[in-house]
Amino acid sequence: MQHCHTKVSTQFASKYLQQLCKHFAHKVTVEFDTTTGRVTFPGGLCFMLAEEEGLSFFCEAYVDEGVPRMKSVIDSHLIKFAWREEIAIEWQDGLPDPLPVDKLPSLKEFTVQ
Repeated sequence: MQHCHTKVSTQFASKYLQQLCKHFAHKVTVEFDTTTGRVTFPGGLCFMLAEEEGLSFFCEAYVDEGVPRMKSVIDSHLIKFAWREEIAIEWQDGLPDPLPVDKLPSLKEFTVQ
Protein backbone atom coordinates (compact mmCIF):
# COMPACT_ATOMS: atom_id res chain seq x y z
CA MET A 1 0.00 0.00 0.00
CA GLN A 2 1.13 3.50 -0.78
CA HIS A 3 0.00 6.51 1.24
CA CYS A 4 0.12 10.27 0.85
CA HIS A 5 -1.43 13.28 2.54
CA THR A 6 -1.70 17.04 2.33
CA LYS A 7 -3.37 19.96 4.05
CA VAL A 8 -4.55 22.91 2.00
CA SER A 9 -4.97 26.21 3.82
CA THR A 10 -8.35 27.76 3.04
CA GLN A 11 -11.27 29.40 4.80
CA PHE A 12 -13.65 27.40 2.61
CA ALA A 13 -12.66 23.86 3.56
CA SER A 14 -16.19 22.59 4.14
CA LYS A 15 -17.47 24.15 0.92
CA TYR A 16 -14.68 22.56 -1.14
CA LEU A 17 -15.05 19.18 0.57
CA GLN A 18 -18.75 19.10 -0.29
CA GLN A 19 -18.17 20.28 -3.88
CA LEU A 20 -15.48 17.66 -4.45
CA CYS A 21 -17.56 14.87 -2.95
CA LYS A 22 -20.70 15.78 -4.90
CA HIS A 23 -18.68 15.93 -8.10
CA PHE A 24 -16.82 12.66 -7.49
CA ALA A 25 -20.12 10.94 -6.60
CA HIS A 26 -21.08 11.06 -10.29
CA LYS A 27 -18.44 8.39 -11.01
CA VAL A 28 -17.31 6.72 -7.76
CA THR A 29 -18.65 5.79 -4.33
CA VAL A 30 -18.65 8.74 -1.93
CA GLU A 31 -19.84 9.34 1.63
CA PHE A 32 -19.66 12.81 3.16
CA ASP A 33 -21.05 15.40 5.50
CA THR A 34 -19.97 19.01 6.13
CA THR A 35 -16.64 18.08 7.75
CA THR A 36 -15.62 14.64 6.51
CA GLY A 37 -15.53 12.79 3.23
CA ARG A 38 -14.70 9.27 2.05
CA VAL A 39 -14.06 8.68 -1.66
CA THR A 40 -13.43 5.23 -3.11
CA PHE A 41 -11.40 5.80 -6.26
CA PRO A 42 -10.68 2.88 -8.63
CA GLY A 43 -7.09 2.68 -7.37
CA GLY A 44 -7.53 3.56 -3.72
CA LEU A 45 -9.29 5.37 -0.92
CA CYS A 46 -9.23 9.04 0.09
CA PHE A 47 -10.48 10.63 3.29
CA MET A 48 -11.03 14.38 3.61
CA LEU A 49 -11.25 16.46 6.76
CA ALA A 50 -12.50 20.06 6.75
CA GLU A 51 -11.37 22.20 9.66
CA GLU A 52 -11.23 25.95 10.32
CA GLU A 53 -7.64 26.20 9.13
CA GLY A 54 -7.93 24.08 6.00
CA LEU A 55 -8.83 20.92 4.12
CA SER A 56 -6.80 17.75 4.69
CA PHE A 57 -6.57 14.74 2.39
CA PHE A 58 -5.36 11.27 3.42
CA CYS A 59 -4.96 8.74 0.61
CA GLU A 60 -4.20 5.03 0.37
CA ALA A 61 -3.51 3.40 -3.01
CA TYR A 62 -4.03 -0.27 -3.79
CA VAL A 63 -2.19 -0.16 -7.12
CA ASP A 64 1.11 1.42 -8.14
CA GLU A 65 -0.45 4.21 -10.20
CA GLY A 66 -3.07 4.93 -7.51
CA VAL A 67 -1.25 7.70 -5.64
CA PRO A 68 -0.28 9.79 -8.68
CA ARG A 69 -3.77 9.35 -10.12
CA MET A 70 -5.55 10.42 -6.94
CA LYS A 71 -3.23 13.41 -6.51
CA SER A 72 -3.86 14.50 -10.09
CA VAL A 73 -7.64 14.15 -9.86
CA ILE A 74 -7.84 15.92 -6.49
CA ASP A 75 -5.44 18.70 -7.54
CA SER A 76 -7.19 19.49 -10.82
CA HIS A 77 -10.67 19.55 -9.30
CA LEU A 78 -9.70 21.49 -6.17
CA ILE A 79 -7.92 24.13 -8.27
CA LYS A 80 -11.03 24.42 -10.45
CA PHE A 81 -13.38 24.79 -7.47
CA ALA A 82 -11.06 27.20 -5.61
CA TRP A 83 -10.48 29.51 -8.57
CA ARG A 84 -11.21 32.60 -6.46
CA GLU A 85 -8.16 32.09 -4.27
CA GLU A 86 -4.58 31.00 -4.65
CA ILE A 87 -4.14 27.64 -3.00
CA ALA A 88 -0.99 25.63 -2.48
CA ILE A 89 -1.18 21.85 -2.65
CA GLU A 90 1.98 20.17 -1.37
CA TRP A 91 1.62 16.41 -1.09
CA GLN A 92 3.73 14.38 1.30
CA ASP A 93 4.46 10.69 1.05
CA GLY A 94 3.17 8.47 3.82
CA LEU A 95 0.68 9.43 6.49
CA PRO A 96 1.10 11.87 9.38
CA ASP A 97 2.09 10.40 12.71
CA PRO A 98 -0.14 10.27 14.59
CA LEU A 99 -3.15 9.94 12.34
CA PRO A 100 -5.93 12.31 13.49
CA VAL A 101 -8.35 9.45 14.24
CA ASP A 102 -9.88 11.56 17.02
CA LYS A 103 -11.18 13.94 14.33
CA LEU A 104 -11.65 11.35 11.57
CA PRO A 105 -12.20 7.85 13.04
CA SER A 106 -12.56 6.33 9.55
CA LEU A 107 -8.79 6.63 9.11
CA LYS A 108 -8.61 3.37 11.08
CA GLU A 109 -9.63 1.70 7.79
CA PHE A 110 -6.17 2.33 6.35
CA THR A 111 -3.69 -0.51 6.16
CA VAL A 112 -0.79 1.04 8.05
CA GLN A 113 2.28 -1.17 8.13
